[in-house]
Amino acid sequence: MDKVLVLIGGLALIAFISWWFFGKHQSAAVNAQVTEKQQRARVSVDGGYTPSTLVLKKGIPAQVTFNRKDPSNCLEQVVFEDFGINQFLPQGQDQIIDIDTSKAGEFNYACGMNMFHGKVVVK
Repeated sequence: MDKVLVLIGGLALIAFISWWFFGKHQSAAVNAQVTEKQQRARVSVDGGYTPSTLVLKKGIPAQVTFNRKDPSNCLEQVVFEDFGINQFLPQGQDQIIDIDTSKAGEFNYACGMNMFHGKVVVK
């Protein structure tokens, strides 16, 4: 009986780990706050990125403010490969990153170890 419980527990743990790292985790996209000349959005960095998807308007300069609450080394930088951005995020402080909105598309970003991901959609 003990072997069966250990086997069931092990399979449940494997399933959870697989879902956590490889599953599609959907979250609602958040639109930036837009004024006449600029748009702004905030991302909380705490065990991932919240919100993980930001929607920006094409052609309006954009700033995304990251605030890292998580002490892990993995989340201490954010990398926007498409924009050539590799920015250090000091813990407990706002870090503003300018995003190029001159062309429409979906632009992914990730932590320094590429374990946590987010996306910017420019429409």
